[in-house]
Amino acid sequence: TTKEHRYVSENPYSSPPPHSPRQHSTSCPGRAYRHTTSSSSGSEQSCRNNNATAAAKVRLYGHGITASYGEMCYHDNSLVSASLEALIQHLVPTVDYYPDRSYVFTFLLSSRLFLHPYELMTRVCHLCVEQQRSGDIRFREVAPKLVQLLTEWTETFPYDFRDERMMRCLKDMTHHVARGDEYSWRAMQQMTQRLIKRLSALGQYEEAVAALNAVAMERPASLKSKQGSAQRNDVLSVCDDPFVLAQQLTHIELGFFRKRKTSNLEAYVNWFNRLSYLVATEICMPVKKKHRARIIEFFIDVAQECFNIGNFNSLMAIITGMNMSPVARLKKTWNKVNTDKFEILEHQMDPSSNFSNYRTALRGATQRSETAHSSQEKIVIPFFSLLIKDIYFLNEGCASRLPNGHINFEKLWELAKQVSEFLVWRQVICPFDRDRRILQYLVTTPVFSEDELHLASYESEGPENNMEKDSRRSLRSSLLHRENRS
Repeated sequence: TTKEHRYVSENPYSSPPPHSPRQHSTSCPGRAYRHTTSSSSGSEQSCRNNNATAAAKVRLYGHGITASYGEMCYHDNSLVSASLEALIQHLVPTVDYYPDRSYVFTFLLSSRLFLHPYELMTRVCHLCVEQQRSGDIRFREVAPKLVQLLTEWTETFPYDFRDERMMRCLKDMTHHVARGDEYSWRAMQQMTQRLIKRLSALGQYEEAVAALNAVAMERPASLKSKQGSAQRNDVLSVCDDPFVLAQQLTHIELGFFRKRKTSNLEAYVNWFNRLSYLVATEICMPVKKKHRARIIEFFIDVAQECFNIGNFNSLMAIITGMNMSPVARLKKTWNKVNTDKFEILEHQMDPSSNFSNYRTALRGATQRSETAHSSQEKIVIPFFSLLIKDIYFLNEGCASRLPNGHINFEKLWELAKQVSEFLVWRQVICPFDRDRRILQYLVTTPVFSEDELHLASYESEGPENNMEKDSRRSLRSSLLHRENRS
């Protein structure tokens, strides 16, 4: 079977959008292994490992063919396992070889399961330097490909380069490239400058998020009485259009997507929790039952608009906030609400059967995105906690190494497939107009803690039994004690 190489494009320093790896897609057996025509089961194929010859074992499994080339094993042209050393060699370009982009992304993403990014960088650099020292006068042909590989690494996984040792390796590689090709040396310098600028921007962004979180942690004024809290603005005073609020929530979600990359998952979790508590706070705070019912109906409409947009993360956060016990117990308030739409949304996000209804809706949104003609139709924001859960169980449920010591690359393909879909969704630029006042409110307005929510709920609709009476008494005493201490 003839397999294809992926060569450098005309502009070897460009970094195209993330490439989604497919389970049965990879480059040819690679830099070290080239083979001739295929033969039937049990026959031998001739392979070339640079100047050496290695036997390729071919076996039939059902309708597929499994072939081993030295330390790399393929099934139906798809890399399924290999030794760690062979995978590292497969990453490094040569004069006539450049790894498939799907392989580069997959291995760079999952290699940290087996070695630190700095260790991988060190070994990649060592192999490149060995090429140069071998006396190959064509090193200048390798240099552009090496720059392209490092460009893909720095732009896709910039957080790896917060390690000073990684930056030293980049500097060393710049010196080595300079000996081979001046054009590539300049490209290396430009790449490094972009990386430094990117890391600086990420650092500033993290500081801004931390500052906003600090403001948001401030407690709402005067929980001693509902009248005191009523002086605080509510969401309807800032935005009374459900579609506009859903648009601004989408701005926030996509902002996290673009700036956070695949790092620092805590930021996503914090935002989801904040939105849930914000919804619960807005519902529990009003003094009048009619006003509380109006806010519940408003958030149901916001959730519906989030579903229509494809913003499943905000949708689930809103549903979570409305199902918190301080909100759920407000029976008199809920009696004034038409809950038909809310029940439909709850059904869509029902966790039973491993969120089967949500997964169906997500597939529909993904298909719409793939054939979209407008930016709005391209929006897909998955329920992030479930995405992380899926990746976690995939990682924990499948062995990373096979009994023969090889890396289970089929597992790495699946991990990369899920992450790359997320990266593609993250590329979408939010098409909606930004409203700074609404965004500021959503991100910074103080929200109740869990205890404060329960107390506000009891003050909205009094305790129904002795247990709730005891709970309210305990909460009042506890919160009053905390205020006095502060």
